[in-house]
Amino acid sequence: MKIASAALLYFLAVFGAGFALGSIRVLLLEPRLAVVAVTLCEAPFLLLAMIMAAHWIPRLVSMPAGIGAMLAVGFGALALQQAADFVVGTVLRGISATDQLARLEPRRSDLCRPPRLFALMPAILCRVGR
Repeated sequence: MKIASAALLYFLAVFGAGFALGSIRVLLLEPRLAVVAVTLCEAPFLLLAMIMAAHWIPRLVSMPAGIGAMLAVGFGALALQQAADFVVGTVLRGISATDQLARLEPRRSDLCRPPRLFALMPAILCRVGR
């Protein structure tokens, strides 16, 4: 139960930060600046959100600091993040399901939220903290 709680909270923290930053990026900055430049400016803030959430949330739910548990938190949060990205893309941005699935191809990676780093951050911080 602690793993599920930590995964949900980790997802909510990072997705919330990404949603807020993404809204600013898409609505205010992309019309005025190059998409790649704006995305690269956003990336450090999302990395900071990942680090802070991965550091504090396992402590908040009193999880033992095992690699396996932290990987479960990260990959559970990744599954939630992928589902939420799909829903937000289709409902709010009007992107078709086919286009959403095409975004998952490795050659079209998302610079803002690298999924592997998002999933591995709790385990990385667990290893570094020892």
